[in-house]
Amino acid sequence: MTSWEEKYKRKLSSIEDAIKSLPPKATVIVGMAAMEAQGLLTHVHEYEEHFEYLKVGSCLNLGDFPFCQEQKYEGTFCNDNWFFGPATRKAAKLGYKIVDYMPNNLHRAGYEKALAEKEDGNYLVFWGAVTPMQAKSGYFNLGISNVYEHDVMQLADKIILEVNPRVPHMHGETQVHIDQVDAIVEYENPLPTIPIPQPNEVEERIAAHIAELVDDGSTLQIGIGGIPNAVAKLLKDKKDLGVHTEMFTESMIELFEEGVITNRKKNFWPGKFVCTFAMGTQNMYDWIDNNPGVLVLKGRYVNDPYVIARNDNMVSINTAISVDLTGQVCSESIGATQFSGTGGQLDTHRGAIMSNGGKGIIALRSTAKGGTISTITPTLLSGSIVSVPRHDLDTVVTEYGVARLRGRTVSKRTEALISIAHPDFREELRAAARKIGHI
Repeated sequence: MTSWEEKYKRKLSSIEDAIKSLPPKATVIVGMAAMEAQGLLTHVHEYEEHFEYLKVGSCLNLGDFPFCQEQKYEGTFCNDNWFFGPATRKAAKLGYKIVDYMPNNLHRAGYEKALAEKEDGNYLVFWGAVTPMQAKSGYFNLGISNVYEHDVMQLADKIILEVNPRVPHMHGETQVHIDQVDAIVEYENPLPTIPIPQPNEVEERIAAHIAELVDDGSTLQIGIGGIPNAVAKLLKDKKDLGVHTEMFTESMIELFEEGVITNRKKNFWPGKFVCTFAMGTQNMYDWIDNNPGVLVLKGRYVNDPYVIARNDNMVSINTAISVDLTGQVCSESIGATQFSGTGGQLDTHRGAIMSNGGKGIIALRSTAKGGTISTITPTLLSGSIVSVPRHDLDTVVTEYGVARLRGRTVSKRTEALISIAHPDFREELRAAARKIGHI
């Protein structure tokens, strides 16, 4: 037995003992999305009597966890969340005081949250999922997310790791050594997966406009959903595309295997996919496992707009809920109701527009609620969160065309956005614009 294995054995704990090792009042920040600490999140409510008040910081919960979904846990647990998923969205909508939203730009999210907890005098714990330890070196691997994990560990009072043999081994900034760790729990469970969304006709029309904006040799940031997936399908005639993206997605594999993505033309990290987390199907997790062509690097680096801007011809493709006639983009709320989160949208959009030859694209369907309302609006709905300020906005795309807004006046922007609104709403928008004084 190596000295590392002996340390592992000494630090090994049951889920129950690890949870009970937490102070009655503490903040625990867990790994992001598919790397969420399933053991902790699944079982922590069973030890409610141990806690006076436990805050759990997370981003995009993918599992159904009672501690942050059932009203009876109000006052004992609270999930501070950077990006709402379906379960947390529902709890927040019902008014349960067990979910709270943290405004953020993703490249600073973890560090700022951890720093705030320390400034407030709170005991801070990092609890994340990792691969089994390498006996010869004593290293674990963080797998498919390092958005904020390393940043939080640097400030944490305690580090607890869940060893899950299903976690892919990733290249990049993903190492954690046994000497850094206070406790280890073995918890094998399938990683959360998400299906590949199939685009509808409207999304395909939007994607066709976006594909025309992507030149050979561009470096891409592509999100997830019907529109980004449709865009990927329409890029198959492009050459030498690269990827520098917040999230690695399924569509990138197909484009790589067809020779469209080569990563050869990137200004830095040539030949490599660069991302800060991955989420998709088990097939994707298997493909990126121990793949030297895919690097998971710190979110503080990958999503830094000034780093993104080092890529010439950077193209960032994100989606939105609504856009007003001056170019304010709401991508995360419906009125004042938090729906999702800012994520890395502003990070990547700003990086793209600072890039030499770069393009920041915001895509959305022209209508919502079965075609009854326009997503291009005279003003944003009262209380709406501005995810991309109008002074940053570059290009907006709907199924009706492309509106280039960078450097344009309010009146020019208004006319451009009305031209890509649904025809049923154009006259209504024009009349409202005249009343407001935009045209």
